[in-house]
Amino acid sequence: MDRGAKPGHNGGRIARPAPLRVGGMAGPAGERGYHQHFDDAITPADMHAFYSSIPVRAEGCAQCAPLPDLAVFSAAGADALSFLHGQFTQDVTGLPADAARLAGYCTAKGRLLATMVMWRGTDAADDAPQFYGMVRQDLSQALLKRLSMFVLRAKVKLAPAPLQVAGVQATPEQAAALEAVAGALPRATWQRADLPSGTWIVAPSADDRLRWWWIASDAQLEQSAALVPALGLASAASWQAAELAAGIPWIAAATQDVFIPQTVNLDLIQGVSFTKGCYPGQEVVARSHYRGTVKRRMAFGTVADATLQGPALTGVDVFDAAQPGEAIGRVVQAASDQGVVSVLFETTLAALPDGDLRLASVDGPRIATAPLPYSIQP
Repeated sequence: MDRGAKPGHNGGRIARPAPLRVGGMAGPAGERGYHQHFDDAITPADMHAFYSSIPVRAEGCAQCAPLPDLAVFSAAGADALSFLHGQFTQDVTGLPADAARLAGYCTAKGRLLATMVMWRGTDAADDAPQFYGMVRQDLSQALLKRLSMFVLRAKVKLAPAPLQVAGVQATPEQAAALEAVAGALPRATWQRADLPSGTWIVAPSADDRLRWWWIASDAQLEQSAALVPALGLASAASWQAAELAAGIPWIAAATQDVFIPQTVNLDLIQGVSFTKGCYPGQEVVARSHYRGTVKRRMAFGTVADATLQGPALTGVDVFDAAQPGEAIGRVVQAASDQGVVSVLFETTLAALPDGDLRLASVDGPRIATAPLPYSIQP
């Protein structure tokens, strides 16, 4: 088995937003009303004051996007690493101190309940966090509750971490200007560094831009005013669109218990260890790997439809117009940015690369596929 439940659970419906209205006028993307809406979208009321101090500007500086849809949890205690090593698809105990990795958390049937970016804590104190995991906000509480059920007598304390998450994107020239005020930043993908401003993790990129997840406490942000001149405030959607193009999947509450790791390419992007010990779902994941039974993979594409609401597309069915009938996959994640919807979606390998792929129905909006920055293998 190489996937979870069959497509069709959502009836193929696509949610579309109401027209944007400012001053009583509705306008499409690119008109004045859209820009007003865009500014509001990147300055939510609950945003940390540091982000509010960053001007909205796109030219000549690194772009910083607050990411309130991501949350961080910590694990402290003498058994923290060994306990989580037995829960996740990744080699937790072998994780280098200066690196981060992708990982998945599965059911016993091998279906993903969460994907995460994980890294080790650096404080040697007994009660200090030994591990951090960054997951989708909408499933973080349920994830901690489920993990806590299996702690039993292990010396582990799981808790939400009071940390803010932002995404920073920069050209090499913009990165140099940022480093002049922030200090030397890591450059290799998945490399991690702890700076006075917080933890910086190099995120994968589909182009020549440098991308970091920036994780910081309130106190660290309050001491980071020197970074403001080198930053421009960006929307979460702009970061997410670049993340989707890089082929990084985030399991959300709407897609829990649907995909096995291989159908979202987790094994192709260093998110699965096939040499570590047991974890929930390992038998299913290993069988699909060693028997070569993976028939579905995750692909990337765009939809040129400014009326579509990216986040609402999560879980929507995907069809091949050349093969009318049953859906061939579903959307893993989507983001709307500047009138274009970027989509990561599960599909049969047979439909790539030339399938006439559509959202929600065989005559739905067309998905224009584009290559991911890594090879898709059976």
